[in-house]
Amino acid sequence: MVVALNRIRPVKLPPILQPVEQFLQFLAAEKGASGNTTAAYRNDLRQLADFIRERLPDKNGAEWKLVNRAFIQDFILDLKSRGYSEASIARKVAAVRSFFAFLTAEGLLPRSPADGLSTPRLGKTLPKAISLNEVDELLEQPARRGTPEAKRDRAMLEVLYATGMRVTELVSLDGDNVRLEGQPFVRCLGKNAKERSIPIHEQAVEALRNYLDEARPHLAHEKNEKALFLNRRGERLTRQGFWLILKGYAKAAGLGPSVTPHTLRHSFATHMLRGGMPLRSIQELLGHANISTTQVYTHLTSEYVRKEYQKAHPRA
Repeated sequence: MVVALNRIRPVKLPPILQPVEQFLQFLAAEKGASGNTTAAYRNDLRQLADFIRERLPDKNGAEWKLVNRAFIQDFILDLKSRGYSEASIARKVAAVRSFFAFLTAEGLLPRSPADGLSTPRLGKTLPKAISLNEVDELLEQPARRGTPEAKRDRAMLEVLYATGMRVTELVSLDGDNVRLEGQPFVRCLGKNAKERSIPIHEQAVEALRNYLDEARPHLAHEKNEKALFLNRRGERLTRQGFWLILKGYAKAAGLGPSVTPHTLRHSFATHMLRGGMPLRSIQELLGHANISTTQVYTHLTSEYVRKEYQKAHPRA
């Protein structure tokens, strides 16, 4: 029996693969990537890692800092020489682009070596928003339970839909990032360490007050804990933890597995635009560096208007 126990040891990843696994966790929690997508990206990035290790051996995890665009182009040529289809190569390059963008955003690389890479591109799917009724049904799910965790979850969902924040920004909030008196707002730190303040409506304020007064004291183990949203251990809730929470409520609301943390962000932006908010204001609230990133929501709104026109016009 002792021998059997000794054999059960956690697999320690080589240093070059540790950032890959961090990225895959980010995909699952932040982007709501499916198990199939995560598995495919893991295969693609490990293939790149093997290609790199053959040419840059024994770098003890520093290999990614030595990769440049020419290196990635050599990887693509190697894939072509081995008979991979254009669609397969495009998917692998999409994985590489996303991975290096993640390393750059996390401050592990000064810039992405995949920037400006000319390769086959997969079609980009427009973000999907859920309806107002579906949002209401989702936000009501925690209220049907009475636990401290449920009150925390209600506050998180309300704040996420009230602000359009990224889930990383949400779980990174500290207690002093929220003001509930006067003109309530939430102050968050976005990409490139850019800070922005976002107003919040009364329902979100009420949910936050309820959490802070009635739930957080039961979750906090340390009086000096700064994190706003805590898990059962009294620690800051993680992206992965929030994703699991949202997944459960989405299922309970009958919304299915397509709802991700980004769904509420997309829904916030789409509903605000349909409500008449100027695109520039939405850009500021979302923390987009370029207006072109925000303009995708005009396509969604145009499609919504077209469908409403078809339903309403007597000759449509």
